[in-house]
Amino acid sequence: MALDLSGVRRVVERLLDDRLELWRDVDGVSGDVLDEGTGELKLGGSVPVLLWAGVGAIVRPGSLGVVPHLDSLAAAGPSSTAYQALLPLTAPSAAVDDVLVVSRTARDPQLTGRRFRVVDVGLGTYTVVRVMRLELLAD
Repeated sequence: MALDLSGVRRVVERLLDDRLELWRDVDGVSGDVLDEGTGELKLGGSVPVLLWAGVGAIVRPGSLGVVPHLDSLAAAGPSSTAYQALLPLTAPSAAVDDVLVVSRTARDPQLTGRRFRVVDVGLGTYTVVRVMRLELLAD
């Protein structure tokens, strides 16, 4: 017997309150150039294409631990890939290196304008939401 989760999917999609945009470099060539003097990556001339715009959520799974500072000990900080995107099933499938942009969020105003690179699309697709791992891109 199959379980109908369409009602659960509608409830979960109402909880997705960030406005997101999914972009892709369709020609496969980023055109970015490395400035070897400064080590900075300069954006090239390729034009990304908007694949999808809609509601989703950017989350950090788990909670961040508080690590007291000790002079002689090294502590690992949060990873740049500690973010996940939750997208509705109606969103197209993403590919590695696609860019997800947060255009609006009610939960965390500091996320607005942030860009994330998709690093893992195989994290999971549940019956109600698509999950993928992200890496925060430095501006």
